[in-house]
Amino acid sequence: MTTVLFAAPALWAEYETELPKALAEAGVAAHVVTMADPAEVDYIVYAPSSPVQDFAPYVRTKAVLSLWAGVERIVNNPTLTQPLCRMVDPGLTEGMVEWVVGHTLRHHLGMDRHIVNPGHIWDPTCPPLARERPVTVLGMGALGSACAAALRGLNFPVTGWSRTPKPGCLHGEAGLRQALATAQILVLLLPKTPQTENILNAETLALLPHGAVVLNPGRGALIDDAALLAALESGHVGHATLDVFRVEPLPSDHPYWSHPRVTVTPHIAADTRAHSAARVIAENIRRGEAGEPFLHLVDRVRGY
Repeated sequence: MTTVLFAAPALWAEYETELPKALAEAGVAAHVVTMADPAEVDYIVYAPSSPVQDFAPYVRTKAVLSLWAGVERIVNNPTLTQPLCRMVDPGLTEGMVEWVVGHTLRHHLGMDRHIVNPGHIWDPTCPPLARERPVTVLGMGALGSACAAALRGLNFPVTGWSRTPKPGCLHGEAGLRQALATAQILVLLLPKTPQTENILNAETLALLPHGAVVLNPGRGALIDDAALLAALESGHVGHATLDVFRVEPLPSDHPYWSHPRVTVTPHIAADTRAHSAARVIAENIRRGEAGEPFLHLVDRVRGY
């Protein structure tokens, strides 16, 4: 029987019922355990907080299956020689789309001036239509593509940008400059890699239209925090709604908390749901046992 080591103790209560059920539905005869002899483990279900950090003893393991979409905390582990699969979960995607669409509409419609209006000011100024509000999405993977499609469905003109060529979107350095130049609302959904860290810095922020809004539900390290705060102070960036940070929880004395043009949300834009994520894990185990290619296999060179 296939042995699956669930090496994410903090999440076991959520998956204790869901993962065996998903495996049974996938037709996989597997024993899910939280402790095992490394030499007997066929698959490892992993999260960054896992006590398993040395993968060398797991000589029989066919794949390490991450419960997180981001893999930057494991991809460079020198002991990891097994295939690594990241999480692409329908529930996670839905949550991300809802967060991005909700905050895009919030800033597009100017909701704050009506929700927070202590002076009871009657201001009948109407916002432009969505088709008059260009949005740029940096990162056109599964999450970015889903968010771009949802925004286009609301008539926002969406420009997508990817580090590498992809159909229907801009790419490369020249493409980035073009994508930022029209972005009244900018959505960051890139993975964290050496190439994407601080992609939003003083130089690239200066390319945005005056008063642009920045939404970051991707990775905290995509932003040079000092440069963003300077752009907010000058008014070049009108608002930043941030869900992810270099240090989490965000320290209580961080300037983002008190800045009037920053909204902090506590890393809630997208979460892995055990019910749907267990089925992604089960399908990859089924594939591994059948000799089929794994889903969402990480490219070690690209880092995601």
